[in-house]
Amino acid sequence: MSLSSFFSSLLPVVHNDAPKEEEEVKEQAQPEEEPEEKEEEPAAEEEEEEEEEPEDPMPAIREECAQSSKCAAATKHFQHCQERVSSGKVAYHNEDCVEELYHMMHCVDTCVAPRLFAKLK
Repeated sequence: MSLSSFFSSLLPVVHNDAPKEEEEVKEQAQPEEEPEEKEEEPAAEEEEEEEEEPEDPMPAIREECAQSSKCAAATKHFQHCQERVSSGKVAYHNEDCVEELYHMMHCVDTCVAPRLFAKLK
């Protein structure tokens, strides 16, 4: 006896392949109502389009922090690494700038956090 047949014997198995006959009857009666629903949907979409989403301040703050004096050294080191790797002047095979990226992002995130949460309050 397999594990699935064991559980099938204990618990009822339900398959959701075909709709029930009652649902089929309801679906046949609904085509008359569908045009009314379709008329309401565009109105709802227009309302959603009218609502403006607030602009995310985080990218601008990140850019400011990356250029700030606190993170300038880490950003410059990361950019220098990217230039070196893209030009092919690497110190060892498969060199990447992940470590430099982590240092820069840590500095930037430390700078961004208090400024971002102050704006969100």
